[in-house]
Amino acid sequence: MRAVLIYESMYGNTHLIAEAIAVGLGDEPSPDVDTIETVVVPVSKASHELVASADLVVVGGPTHVHGMSRPSTRDAARTAADDATKELHLDPDAEGDGLRDWFNSRTRLDLQAAAFDTRMAGPPVFTGRASKGIAKQLERAGATMLAAPESFLVSRENRLEPHEAERAREWGAELAAAWRAARA
Repeated sequence: MRAVLIYESMYGNTHLIAEAIAVGLGDEPSPDVDTIETVVVPVSKASHELVASADLVVVGGPTHVHGMSRPSTRDAARTAADDATKELHLDPDAEGDGLRDWFNSRTRLDLQAAAFDTRMAGPPVFTGRASKGIAKQLERAGATMLAAPESFLVSRENRLEPHEAERAREWGAELAAAWRAARA
């Protein structure tokens, strides 16, 4: 079984969450279950061929202005990173297109999927949730959602809140269990 985790990350938080989810997906509860090979890639490297080789795709991105990023919000994030007073650093994979562009270039996705985001703490009505838009795009492309969209929290200083990486690993393990159950 093969899972591909695709992330868009500006400051590295969503990248860290994707890596933690991959660890959880790869955790084996017992030696008699199928292992899950996981591949983690930035959206710029999520080729049609790579996605076609997957049985499960997990897609995540940061929440910008209440939803998925746009070219203008990605530009604003780059500008903020250039401001030395903000202590922000661009993820090495921040360049290139975002998830919106990737979805616009997609063909049909006949597989199971899950969506996640990173966002500030607070009610989603105030913070927004990119994961809902990601899930909607996955469904429009033909994917079957394996789980409800999930959010992982960052601070106002744009750092992961304590224990969010561990929670992402646990969510990855839950996805693995749900995926195995759906295949049984």
